[in-house]
Amino acid sequence: MPALEVSNLVKKYKAFEAVKGISFDVKEKEIFALVGPNGAGKSTTLKIISTILSPTGGSVKIFDIDISKNPQAARKIISYLPEEAGAYKNLTGAEYLEFMASIFIEDSGRAKASAGYGAEMSGLKDKLREKIGSYSKGMTRKLLLSRTIMTKPRLAILDEPASGLDIVNAFEIRRTIKQLAGDGMSFLISSHNMMEIEFLSDRIGIINAGKMLAADSLENLKKRAGANDLEDVFIKLTQS
Repeated sequence: MPALEVSNLVKKYKAFEAVKGISFDVKEKEIFALVGPNGAGKSTTLKIISTILSPTGGSVKIFDIDISKNPQAARKIISYLPEEAGAYKNLTGAEYLEFMASIFIEDSGRAKASAGYGAEMSGLKDKLREKIGSYSKGMTRKLLLSRTIMTKPRLAILDEPASGLDIVNAFEIRRTIKQLAGDGMSFLISSHNMMEIEFLSDRIGIINAGKMLAADSLENLKKRAGANDLEDVFIKLTQS
């Protein structure tokens, strides 16, 4: 059973069609990346899959759950990290994780264990006792990623997971994603960083103007486009 099946997905805003019938799937334990220029429809697609937006047409199934028919069941097994996510600056890192765990998990014991797992995965250690308002961007992003994965979702949806981070912090976040995928979590990610996508992804979907141009492994995409790397593939496919 695929972790995610997207079939003929359409999203219209009045006369504007942001997503134009795209289809792709994400296998269990796979890291699948969506790549495309600004305005291509990537974030809209992620928000639909995350049940934040409703599709105009087509279907999305997460582990065989149709998100339009049963969004609540889907939300129990996914987690979503937006590109511009923020955290409550007046809380400490530990308080934030505990608060968010209590929202997502009704059982207090499981919520406490989930917050503890998030704290461990963040790598922030003693910094978790400090208020988030004092955190660097890298520390905040680590905390937010930990919040996203602490409930151990079956599918994690990450929009620009290492956005704006320095080399060290970005590497640590990518390593965490790789580790979690190795442990069985499935990922759908979006990023403008081609090196990040090459490092992380098992397969890559290239989207432009709301249409899926190709979805395959990096090696197969390079062969198809006669390209040397993902950046070259991207240019050739989106400008042809």
